[in-house]
Amino acid sequence: MSAPFSLPKLPYADDALAPVISANTIGFHYGKHHNAYVNNLNKLVEGTEYADMSLEDIFQKTFQQPDKVGIFNNAAQVWNHTFYWNSLSPNGGGKPSGKIAELVEKAFGSTDKFLEEFSKAAATQFGSGWAWVVQEGDSISVMKTPNAENPIVHGKKPLLTIDVWEHAYYLDYQNRRPDYIKAVLEKLINWEFANQNLG
Repeated sequence: MSAPFSLPKLPYADDALAPVISANTIGFHYGKHHNAYVNNLNKLVEGTEYADMSLEDIFQKTFQQPDKVGIFNNAAQVWNHTFYWNSLSPNGGGKPSGKIAELVEKAFGSTDKFLEEFSKAAATQFGSGWAWVVQEGDSISVMKTPNAENPIVHGKKPLLTIDVWEHAYYLDYQNRRPDYIKAVLEKLINWEFANQNLG
């Protein structure tokens, strides 16, 4: 029997984000952590109603269900990581363009102010978690979530994310989370992906 979920292919080579994110980090983060969430989820949903659902349906139905924490965590983390890889690009970073640039200007007044807020959310997420750019109606904002939570369970539409779990940066930056965040925003953040996600 084939498992319902599989590890999506990376949208670039495993060394394409170097030197900001090394191939070594990708090997562990994508090859080990992301893959483990996929394998764990497949074991947890086998023979259950969740085996035929999308990841989004699974984590929305299991959010804050005490007896389904394992299913929620693994489904959300498979989804979050796939979204994170797409939020990065070897040709990313710099100033936004297109529709997202207009929304940034409208919501934050300037790209610099936006990047400051996004960086702050990522740097101040206590412990493991994520920083997100989200859309609500015609406006965008920045939020952070702990552990496996994501904006969808809070009724918001994610546009971009930065993973601030330690395994995302520790091999390259040790405890210097702000340096990792700065490098991602300057060199890798995928504005084109944000534009594609706009509703």
